[in-house]
Amino acid sequence: VEKVEEQLASLRIAKRSTLSEEPAYLLDIDVSKAVQSESSRFLAVSCSNKSIRVYNREALNFLREYSSHPGMLNGVRFAHTCDSIVFSACSDGTVKCWDIRLATQRAVQIFSGYPSNVFISFDINCSDLIICAGTEKVEKDTFLVFWDARGVTNCASTTKEPLGVYAESHNDDITTICFHPVEPSLLVSGSTDGLVNVFDINKDNEDDALISTCNSDSSVSFTGWSGKDYKQVYCMTHDEGFCWWDIAQLDTEEPITLLHLLDVRDTVCIANDTLHYLVGGFYHEKADKLFLIGGTSTGNIHLISCSNDGLSLVGTLCGGHSATVRSFCWNLTDESLLTGGEDAQLLLWKPGAVERSLSKKASMKIASSVQRRVRVHNSSLKTGKK
Repeated sequence: VEKVEEQLASLRIAKRSTLSEEPAYLLDIDVSKAVQSESSRFLAVSCSNKSIRVYNREALNFLREYSSHPGMLNGVRFAHTCDSIVFSACSDGTVKCWDIRLATQRAVQIFSGYPSNVFISFDINCSDLIICAGTEKVEKDTFLVFWDARGVTNCASTTKEPLGVYAESHNDDITTICFHPVEPSLLVSGSTDGLVNVFDINKDNEDDALISTCNSDSSVSFTGWSGKDYKQVYCMTHDEGFCWWDIAQLDTEEPITLLHLLDVRDTVCIANDTLHYLVGGFYHEKADKLFLIGGTSTGNIHLISCSNDGLSLVGTLCGGHSATVRSFCWNLTDESLLTGGEDAQLLLWKPGAVERSLSKKASMKIASSVQRRVRVHNSSLKTGKK
Protein backbone atom coordinates (compact mmCIF):
# COMPACT_ATOMS: atom_id res chain seq x y z
CA VAL A 1 0.00 0.00 0.00
CA GLU A 2 2.80 2.41 0.87
CA LYS A 3 4.39 1.88 -2.54
CA VAL A 4 1.08 2.60 -4.27
CA GLU A 5 0.58 5.74 -2.21
CA GLU A 6 4.10 6.89 -3.14
CA GLN A 7 3.28 6.31 -6.80
CA LEU A 8 0.10 8.33 -6.53
CA ALA A 9 1.93 11.16 -4.77
CA SER A 10 4.54 11.13 -7.55
CA LEU A 11 2.00 11.74 -10.33
CA ARG A 12 3.15 14.57 -12.59
CA ILE A 13 1.77 16.12 -15.76
CA ALA A 14 2.77 14.01 -18.76
CA LYS A 15 0.51 15.61 -21.38
CA ARG A 16 -1.88 18.51 -21.77
CA SER A 17 -4.48 18.73 -24.53
CA THR A 18 -4.46 21.81 -26.72
CA LEU A 19 -7.38 24.09 -25.98
CA SER A 20 -10.25 23.90 -28.44
CA GLU A 21 -11.67 26.93 -30.21
CA GLU A 22 -14.81 26.70 -28.11
CA PRO A 23 -13.74 26.21 -24.48
CA ALA A 24 -16.11 24.29 -22.23
CA TYR A 25 -16.22 22.62 -18.84
CA LEU A 26 -15.07 18.99 -19.07
CA LEU A 27 -17.81 17.18 -17.17
CA ASP A 28 -17.06 13.46 -17.58
CA ILE A 29 -14.17 11.33 -18.90
CA ASP A 30 -13.95 7.70 -19.91
CA VAL A 31 -11.20 5.71 -21.63
CA SER A 32 -11.68 2.82 -24.03
CA LYS A 33 -11.24 -0.56 -22.43
CA ALA A 34 -8.06 -2.45 -23.38
CA VAL A 35 -9.77 -5.12 -25.46
CA GLN A 36 -7.86 -5.39 -28.72
CA SER A 37 -4.58 -3.96 -27.46
CA GLU A 38 -2.43 -3.79 -24.34
CA SER A 39 -3.66 -0.34 -23.42
CA SER A 40 -6.67 1.81 -24.18
CA ARG A 41 -6.39 3.86 -27.36
CA PHE A 42 -9.10 6.47 -26.99
CA LEU A 43 -10.66 8.74 -24.45
CA ALA A 44 -13.97 10.57 -24.63
CA VAL A 45 -15.02 13.70 -22.76
CA SER A 46 -18.51 15.11 -22.34
CA CYS A 47 -18.50 18.90 -22.33
CA SER A 48 -20.76 21.67 -21.10
CA ASN A 49 -21.32 22.91 -24.67
CA LYS A 50 -23.33 19.71 -25.32
CA SER A 51 -20.55 18.02 -27.30
CA ILE A 52 -18.53 14.83 -26.91
CA ARG A 53 -14.85 15.10 -27.80
CA VAL A 54 -12.75 12.05 -28.60
CA TYR A 55 -8.95 12.07 -28.19
CA ASN A 56 -6.05 9.72 -28.65
CA ARG A 57 -5.37 8.62 -25.09
CA GLU A 58 -1.56 8.77 -25.04
CA ALA A 59 -0.87 11.93 -27.05
CA LEU A 60 -4.16 13.69 -26.15
CA ASN A 61 -4.54 14.55 -29.84
CA PHE A 62 -8.07 15.65 -30.72
CA LEU A 63 -9.72 13.13 -33.10
CA ARG A 64 -13.38 14.06 -33.51
CA GLU A 65 -16.35 15.77 -31.94
CA TYR A 66 -20.06 14.90 -31.76
CA SER A 67 -22.14 18.00 -31.22
CA SER A 68 -25.67 17.07 -32.31
CA HIS A 69 -27.11 17.01 -28.78
CA PRO A 70 -30.29 19.00 -28.10
CA GLY A 71 -29.87 18.84 -24.31
CA MET A 72 -27.29 18.64 -21.54
CA LEU A 73 -24.95 15.64 -21.61
CA ASN A 74 -24.84 13.51 -18.47
CA GLY A 75 -22.06 10.98 -18.82
CA VAL A 76 -19.95 9.24 -21.43
CA ARG A 77 -18.98 5.52 -21.43
CA PHE A 78 -17.04 3.24 -23.73
CA ALA A 79 -18.29 -0.27 -24.45
CA HIS A 80 -16.29 -2.99 -22.69
CA THR A 81 -15.95 -5.35 -25.63
CA CYS A 82 -15.24 -2.89 -28.46
CA ASP A 83 -12.95 0.09 -27.93
CA SER A 84 -14.45 2.22 -30.73
CA ILE A 85 -18.03 2.29 -29.41
CA VAL A 86 -18.95 5.09 -27.02
CA PHE A 87 -22.29 5.95 -25.36
CA SER A 88 -23.69 9.22 -24.02
CA ALA A 89 -26.83 10.08 -22.06
CA CYS A 90 -28.71 13.29 -22.71
CA SER A 91 -31.41 15.29 -20.96
CA ASP A 92 -33.56 14.92 -24.11
CA GLY A 93 -34.49 11.41 -22.92
CA THR A 94 -32.08 9.43 -25.07
CA VAL A 95 -28.89 7.41 -24.71
CA LYS A 96 -26.91 7.56 -27.96
CA CYS A 97 -24.26 5.20 -29.27
CA TRP A 98 -21.39 6.46 -31.48
CA ASP A 99 -18.84 4.52 -33.53
CA ILE A 100 -15.64 6.56 -33.68
CA ARG A 101 -14.40 4.56 -36.69
CA LEU A 102 -17.10 6.21 -38.82
CA ALA A 103 -16.85 9.69 -40.30
CA THR A 104 -20.52 10.41 -39.66
CA GLN A 105 -22.00 12.78 -37.06
CA ARG A 106 -24.99 10.46 -36.67
CA ALA A 107 -25.38 8.10 -33.76
CA VAL A 108 -25.29 4.45 -34.85
CA GLN A 109 -28.05 3.70 -32.38
CA ILE A 110 -30.44 5.68 -30.20
CA PHE A 111 -31.99 4.26 -27.03
CA SER A 112 -35.12 6.29 -26.40
CA GLY A 113 -36.85 6.66 -23.07
CA TYR A 114 -40.49 7.44 -22.31
CA PRO A 115 -41.88 10.88 -23.26
CA SER A 116 -41.28 12.67 -19.94
CA ASN A 117 -37.82 11.16 -19.25
CA VAL A 118 -34.89 13.50 -18.59
CA PHE A 119 -31.77 11.39 -18.15
CA ILE A 120 -29.15 12.68 -15.71
CA SER A 121 -27.15 9.46 -15.15
CA PHE A 122 -26.43 6.20 -16.95
CA ASP A 123 -24.08 3.22 -17.27
CA ILE A 124 -23.62 0.07 -19.37
CA ASN A 125 -22.95 -3.28 -17.72
CA CYS A 126 -19.64 -5.14 -18.00
CA SER A 127 -20.96 -7.57 -20.64
CA ASP A 128 -22.35 -4.72 -22.82
CA LEU A 129 -25.80 -6.35 -22.71
CA ILE A 130 -27.78 -3.86 -20.63
CA ILE A 131 -27.88 -0.06 -20.49
CA CYS A 132 -29.52 1.68 -17.54
CA ALA A 133 -30.32 5.41 -17.24
CA GLY A 134 -31.66 7.39 -14.29
CA THR A 135 -34.19 10.20 -14.61
CA GLU A 136 -34.95 13.51 -13.00
CA LYS A 137 -38.11 13.56 -10.93
CA VAL A 138 -41.13 14.56 -13.03
CA GLU A 139 -44.25 15.18 -10.94
CA LYS A 140 -44.00 12.18 -8.58
CA ASP A 141 -42.07 9.82 -10.82
CA THR A 142 -38.40 8.83 -11.03
CA PHE A 143 -37.27 5.86 -13.09
CA LEU A 144 -34.36 3.56 -13.71
CA VAL A 145 -34.87 2.78 -17.42
CA PHE A 146 -33.32 -0.35 -18.98
CA TRP A 147 -32.52 -1.30 -22.59
CA ASP A 148 -31.12 -4.34 -24.36
CA ALA A 149 -27.80 -3.15 -25.84
CA ARG A 150 -27.05 -6.24 -27.92
CA GLY A 151 -26.32 -5.82 -31.60
CA VAL A 152 -25.28 -2.22 -31.16
CA THR A 153 -22.01 -2.62 -33.07
CA ASN A 154 -23.40 -3.97 -36.32
CA CYS A 155 -26.67 -2.25 -37.10
CA ALA A 156 -27.78 0.81 -38.99
CA SER A 157 -29.02 3.83 -37.05
CA THR A 158 -32.13 2.60 -35.29
CA THR A 159 -34.07 3.57 -32.21
CA LYS A 160 -34.53 1.03 -29.42
CA GLU A 161 -37.39 1.10 -26.94
CA PRO A 162 -36.83 0.31 -23.24
CA LEU A 163 -37.06 -3.20 -21.80
CA GLY A 164 -38.77 -1.73 -18.75
CA VAL A 165 -38.26 0.43 -15.66
CA TYR A 166 -37.81 0.37 -11.89
CA ALA A 167 -40.10 3.04 -10.46
CA GLU A 168 -40.48 2.34 -6.72
CA SER A 169 -37.00 2.43 -5.18
CA HIS A 170 -36.14 6.14 -5.42
CA ASN A 171 -38.40 9.15 -4.93
CA ASP A 172 -36.15 11.92 -6.27
CA ASP A 173 -33.62 12.59 -9.07
CA ILE A 174 -31.39 9.56 -9.76
CA THR A 175 -28.02 11.26 -9.99
CA THR A 176 -25.65 8.29 -10.34
CA ILE A 177 -25.71 4.74 -11.71
CA CYS A 178 -22.80 2.31 -11.58
CA PHE A 179 -22.83 -1.31 -12.74
CA HIS A 180 -20.59 -3.80 -10.92
CA PRO A 181 -17.15 -4.18 -12.60
CA VAL A 182 -17.39 -7.98 -13.03
CA GLU A 183 -20.95 -9.09 -12.14
CA PRO A 184 -23.16 -7.98 -15.07
CA SER A 185 -26.43 -8.17 -13.12
CA LEU A 186 -25.40 -6.00 -10.14
CA LEU A 187 -26.14 -2.28 -10.16
CA VAL A 188 -25.85 0.54 -7.61
CA SER A 189 -27.87 3.75 -7.91
CA GLY A 190 -27.79 6.98 -5.92
CA SER A 191 -30.33 9.77 -5.67
CA THR A 192 -30.99 13.19 -4.20
CA ASP A 193 -33.38 11.32 -1.87
CA GLY A 194 -30.23 10.21 0.01
CA LEU A 195 -30.63 6.52 -0.81
CA VAL A 196 -27.99 4.26 -2.34
CA ASN A 197 -29.68 1.13 -3.71
CA VAL A 198 -28.05 -2.12 -4.82
CA PHE A 199 -30.01 -4.23 -7.33
CA ASP A 200 -29.67 -7.66 -8.90
CA ILE A 201 -31.42 -7.07 -12.22
CA ASN A 202 -31.60 -10.81 -12.98
CA LYS A 203 -34.52 -11.03 -10.57
CA ASP A 204 -38.07 -11.01 -11.96
CA ASN A 205 -39.34 -7.80 -10.41
CA GLU A 206 -38.11 -4.63 -8.72
CA ASP A 207 -38.98 -5.76 -5.18
CA ASP A 208 -36.93 -8.94 -5.49
CA ALA A 209 -34.13 -7.13 -7.36
CA LEU A 210 -33.52 -4.65 -4.53
CA ILE A 211 -30.78 -6.31 -2.45
CA SER A 212 -29.87 -3.41 -0.20
CA THR A 213 -30.86 0.17 0.60
CA CYS A 214 -28.26 2.34 2.33
CA ASN A 215 -29.00 5.86 3.55
CA SER A 216 -26.38 8.57 3.05
CA ASP A 217 -28.51 11.21 4.85
CA SER A 218 -27.85 13.62 1.98
CA SER A 219 -28.14 14.12 -1.77
CA VAL A 220 -25.89 11.56 -3.52
CA SER A 221 -23.43 12.80 -6.16
CA PHE A 222 -21.21 9.77 -6.90
CA THR A 223 -21.31 6.01 -6.32
CA GLY A 224 -18.76 3.25 -6.85
CA TRP A 225 -17.73 -0.30 -5.99
CA SER A 226 -14.67 -1.29 -3.96
CA GLY A 227 -13.07 -4.05 -1.90
CA LYS A 228 -11.96 -7.59 -2.70
CA ASP A 229 -14.39 -8.99 -5.32
CA TYR A 230 -16.06 -5.57 -5.22
CA LYS A 231 -18.35 -6.46 -2.33
CA GLN A 232 -18.40 -2.88 -1.00
CA VAL A 233 -20.19 0.23 -2.26
CA TYR A 234 -19.47 3.86 -1.44
CA CYS A 235 -20.92 7.23 -2.24
CA MET A 236 -20.23 10.93 -2.04
CA THR A 237 -22.84 13.61 -1.44
CA HIS A 238 -23.43 17.08 -2.84
CA ASP A 239 -22.45 18.60 0.51
CA GLU A 240 -19.12 16.69 0.47
CA GLY A 241 -20.12 13.78 2.70
CA PHE A 242 -18.76 10.25 2.28
CA CYS A 243 -20.33 6.86 3.06
CA TRP A 244 -18.86 3.39 2.67
CA TRP A 245 -20.72 0.08 3.15
CA ASP A 246 -19.83 -3.62 3.08
CA ILE A 247 -22.63 -5.44 1.24
CA ALA A 248 -21.03 -8.80 2.09
CA GLN A 249 -22.18 -8.25 5.70
CA LEU A 250 -25.89 -8.02 4.79
CA ASP A 251 -26.72 -11.53 5.99
CA THR A 252 -24.53 -11.38 9.11
CA GLU A 253 -24.78 -9.71 12.51
CA GLU A 254 -21.93 -7.34 11.61
CA PRO A 255 -22.73 -3.69 10.84
CA ILE A 256 -22.49 -2.93 7.12
CA THR A 257 -21.33 0.68 7.55
CA LEU A 258 -17.53 0.96 7.28
CA LEU A 259 -17.37 4.76 7.40
CA HIS A 260 -19.87 7.63 7.41
CA LEU A 261 -18.58 11.22 7.32
CA LEU A 262 -21.05 14.08 7.04
CA ASP A 263 -18.41 16.51 5.72
CA VAL A 264 -15.04 15.29 4.48
CA ARG A 265 -13.69 18.86 4.42
CA ASP A 266 -13.66 18.85 8.23
CA THR A 267 -11.79 15.57 8.57
CA VAL A 268 -8.89 15.59 6.07
CA CYS A 269 -5.84 17.48 7.32
CA ILE A 270 -4.06 19.30 4.49
CA ALA A 271 -1.07 21.48 5.38
CA ASN A 272 -1.08 24.94 3.76
CA ASP A 273 -4.12 24.10 1.61
CA THR A 274 -7.82 23.27 1.86
CA LEU A 275 -10.28 20.75 0.48
CA HIS A 276 -13.23 22.44 -1.21
CA TYR A 277 -15.00 19.50 -2.87
CA LEU A 278 -14.92 15.80 -3.77
CA VAL A 279 -14.91 14.68 -7.42
CA GLY A 280 -15.17 10.90 -7.02
CA GLY A 281 -13.26 7.77 -6.07
CA PHE A 282 -11.53 4.70 -7.46
CA TYR A 283 -10.60 1.30 -6.08
CA HIS A 284 -6.96 0.27 -6.56
CA GLU A 285 -7.08 -3.50 -7.09
CA LYS A 286 -3.36 -4.19 -6.57
CA ALA A 287 -3.27 -2.36 -3.26
CA ASP A 288 -6.82 -3.39 -2.23
CA LYS A 289 -7.39 0.25 -1.34
CA LEU A 290 -10.08 2.85 -1.99
CA PHE A 291 -8.93 6.35 -2.92
CA LEU A 292 -10.94 9.56 -3.22
CA ILE A 293 -10.17 12.54 -5.43
CA GLY A 294 -10.98 16.04 -4.25
CA GLY A 295 -9.71 19.50 -4.94
CA THR A 296 -9.69 23.24 -4.57
CA SER A 297 -11.41 25.93 -6.61
CA THR A 298 -7.97 27.00 -7.87
CA GLY A 299 -7.32 23.62 -9.49
CA ASN A 300 -5.20 21.71 -6.96
CA ILE A 301 -6.08 17.99 -6.80
CA HIS A 302 -5.99 16.09 -3.50
CA LEU A 303 -5.59 12.29 -3.46
CA ILE A 304 -7.13 10.80 -0.33
CA SER A 305 -6.77 7.29 1.07
CA CYS A 306 -9.71 5.53 2.81
CA SER A 307 -9.60 3.12 5.72
CA ASN A 308 -12.09 2.08 8.40
CA ASP A 309 -10.34 4.55 10.72
CA GLY A 310 -10.94 7.50 8.42
CA LEU A 311 -9.44 9.44 5.54
CA SER A 312 -5.87 10.63 5.07
CA LEU A 313 -4.14 12.74 2.45
CA VAL A 314 -1.80 10.85 0.10
CA GLY A 315 -0.63 13.77 -2.00
CA THR A 316 -1.58 16.96 -3.84
CA LEU A 317 -1.19 17.54 -7.58
CA CYS A 318 -0.43 21.19 -8.26
CA GLY A 319 0.36 23.30 -11.29
CA GLY A 320 -2.07 21.59 -13.62
CA HIS A 321 -5.55 23.05 -13.51
CA SER A 322 -6.45 26.66 -12.79
CA ALA A 323 -10.09 26.07 -11.82
CA THR A 324 -12.37 23.42 -10.29
CA VAL A 325 -11.71 19.85 -11.49
CA ARG A 326 -14.99 18.24 -12.55
CA SER A 327 -13.96 14.85 -13.95
CA PHE A 328 -11.28 12.17 -13.81
CA CYS A 329 -10.47 8.68 -15.00
CA TRP A 330 -8.01 6.35 -13.29
CA ASN A 331 -6.14 3.75 -15.36
CA LEU A 332 -4.73 0.83 -13.37
CA THR A 333 -2.74 -0.55 -16.34
CA ASP A 334 -0.18 2.26 -16.36
CA GLU A 335 -1.09 3.91 -13.01
CA SER A 336 -2.08 7.11 -14.81
CA LEU A 337 -4.77 9.68 -14.08
CA LEU A 338 -6.75 11.82 -16.52
CA THR A 339 -8.40 14.99 -15.23
CA GLY A 340 -10.68 17.61 -16.77
CA GLY A 341 -11.93 20.84 -15.34
CA GLU A 342 -13.72 24.15 -15.57
CA ASP A 343 -10.56 25.63 -17.11
CA ALA A 344 -11.30 23.56 -20.28
CA GLN A 345 -8.05 21.66 -19.78
CA LEU A 346 -7.56 17.90 -20.15
CA LEU A 347 -4.46 16.59 -18.37
CA LEU A 348 -2.73 13.21 -18.29
CA TRP A 349 -0.76 12.53 -15.08
CA LYS A 350 1.80 9.72 -14.78
CA PRO A 351 4.19 8.72 -11.95
CA GLY A 352 7.41 10.73 -12.24
CA ALA A 353 6.49 12.29 -15.59
CA VAL A 354 8.21 15.44 -16.82
CA GLU A 355 6.21 17.95 -18.82
CA ARG A 356 8.03 20.10 -21.35
CA SER A 357 7.90 23.55 -19.79
CA LEU A 358 7.36 25.28 -23.13
CA SER A 359 3.92 23.80 -23.69
CA LYS A 360 2.99 24.33 -20.07
CA LYS A 361 3.67 28.08 -20.16
CA ALA A 362 1.79 28.51 -23.41
CA SER A 363 -1.27 26.63 -22.26
CA MET A 364 -1.39 28.34 -18.88
CA LYS A 365 -1.50 31.73 -20.58
CA ILE A 366 -4.38 30.62 -22.76
CA ALA A 367 -6.15 29.03 -19.81
CA SER A 368 -6.42 32.23 -17.83
CA SER A 369 -8.15 34.11 -20.67
CA VAL A 370 -10.25 31.05 -21.48
CA GLN A 371 -11.39 30.80 -17.91
CA ARG A 372 -12.87 34.28 -18.00
CA ARG A 373 -14.83 33.45 -21.16
CA VAL A 374 -16.00 30.08 -19.82
CA ARG A 375 -17.30 31.56 -16.60
CA VAL A 376 -19.35 34.19 -18.39
CA HIS A 377 -21.12 31.65 -20.60
CA ASN A 378 -21.54 28.89 -18.05
CA SER A 379 -22.38 30.59 -14.79
CA SER A 380 -25.54 28.47 -14.43
CA LEU A 381 -23.73 25.16 -14.82
CA LYS A 382 -23.05 24.40 -11.19
CA THR A 383 -26.68 24.58 -10.20
CA GLY A 384 -27.72 22.81 -13.38
CA LYS A 385 -25.58 19.79 -12.71
CA LYS A 386 -27.01 19.19 -9.25
